[in-house]
Order: sequence, then structure tokens, then C-alpha cells
Amino acid sequence: MAELGSVAWPPAPIKTERLVLREPESRDRAAFIELFTSPEVGTYLGGPRPRDECERALPETPERRPGLFVIELDGAMIGTIELNRRNAERRSHVRPDAGEAELGYLLLPEAWGHGYATEACVAALGWFADALPGEPVVLCTQTANDRSMRLAAKLGFTEVQRYEAWGAEQWMGVWSPVTPPA
Repeated sequence: MAELGSVAWPPAPIKTERLVLREPESRDRAAFIELFTSPEVGTYLGGPRPRDECERALPETPERRPGLFVIELDGAMIGTIELNRRNAERRSHVRPDAGEAELGYLLLPEAWGHGYATEACVAALGWFADALPGEPVVLCTQTANDRSMRLAAKLGFTEVQRYEAWGAEQWMGVWSPVTPPA
């Protein structure tokens, strides 16, 4: 994924009713390892990564990069949310020049079913719409991932295409910020 461009980074933490979206910190390392090695989280992502590999590869302070937020609930990391530019080599695009922003999220299984993903995504999309007005955002997921399909619909993503990749049907939707009339 490419950088977001001229966006000032890091922004101040984004606070919602229950969550804080912020940069990763060293205290998040154990939660990152749990996230990447969880069989449930990895179900639609090619499976979990081996724990020993994660423990060796993940630095003491997880990578900080523009567009990557930790989702924090009551002082603890429960997941991540990212808004990054898609590489031009990706085969599906909504802009002729490619490089559109893509929304991605991962939550620990114990955080599922409480509306945290919706709350975090709404906040991140709001931040993105303020930082880069008028830019569309895409979301890709396997059609078999019912939770992500429902979330995409709830967030207002509309289907652009379906395609086969990684041995499964994939869904791509686009979200465009609503700009109030002048």
C-alpha cells in the first residue's frame, strides 16, 4: 500500500462515544500478535500467521504509518483500522489512474458483535473525508464474509464489482463522501 500523500500525520487521536483511534504504541504489541495469529480473524485472510513468526517479526513498537490506527476500548487495543492507497498493480480499481484509498479493519474476536467496527469505520471515514475531501474509498472482502458484507452495506459502500481471487469470490464496493451543497 502506498502512502496517503499530503495528509498531516499523525492526527490527534479520534474519539468516538466508546472508542479512541490512535497510532500504535509499544503496549499494543501483544494485541497485534493476538490479532495476526487468531484463527477466527484469519478465516477470510488466508489463515492465521504462525505465532513464533509473528513474535520474531513484530518490532517492540508496532509500525507507525500514515493511515494505520489502533482501535482502543477502555485503554486496551481491540483492533486496527487502515486507510491506505491501493497499489496500481491491483487488478480492480474505481479510478482510471488507480491509487484509490482502501478501508481495512481487523478486530479481536471478543470485540465482534458490539458495533465497534461500525463506530471505528464511521470515525475513520469521517477523518478521511475531512483530510481528503471528495475522494472515494473502496472496501474489498470475500462475499462469504457475512459480517464484512453487512458492515459495508451499513457504512454506505455500493458494489462496484465481484471477482475471483485467492480461491474465493471477492466483493469490491465504493464509498463517496457526501458533500453538502454550497
